[in-house]
Amino acid sequence: MLNVCVSVSFNEMVEDSSKLDRVYRALADPTRRRLLTALRDGDARITDLAAPLPMSFAAVARHVAALEEAGLVARDVRGREHWLSVRPAGLQDAEAWIADQTSFWEARADALAAHLAKRRKARA
Repeated sequence: MLNVCVSVSFNEMVEDSSKLDRVYRALADPTRRRLLTALRDGDARITDLAAPLPMSFAAVARHVAALEEAGLVARDVRGREHWLSVRPAGLQDAEAWIADQTSFWEARADALAAHLAKRRKARA
C-alpha cells in the first residue's frame, strides 16, 4: 500500500516537473520571449507577430506551438485568422519555483551572515 502512495506522489512530482520544464524550455528561446513580449499589448494575429521576424511563418508557428504546449499562450481561431493571447497563469509554476529557491537561498545567506557576525563579535 505504501508503494502505491509513493508512486502516485512521484508521478505527481514528475508531471509537475515536466510542466515546469516545458515552461522554462519555452522561455529559453529568445524568439518565444519576443513573441510573449509582443503579446503584452493585447491579443494579436500570428500573421502580425510573424511579420517582423526574420524567419518563415512555419518557423514562427512552431514557436507558437511550443508556447501553447507550455500553457503560456492561448489560441483563438476566428474564421481564417488565428489570434494569440498571453496566459499569465502559465507562469505561476515557474514563479513559484523561483520564489521557493529564492526564499531557501536567502534564508541560507541570512544564516551565514548571522554566523559570521557572531564569529567576528567573539574575536573582538
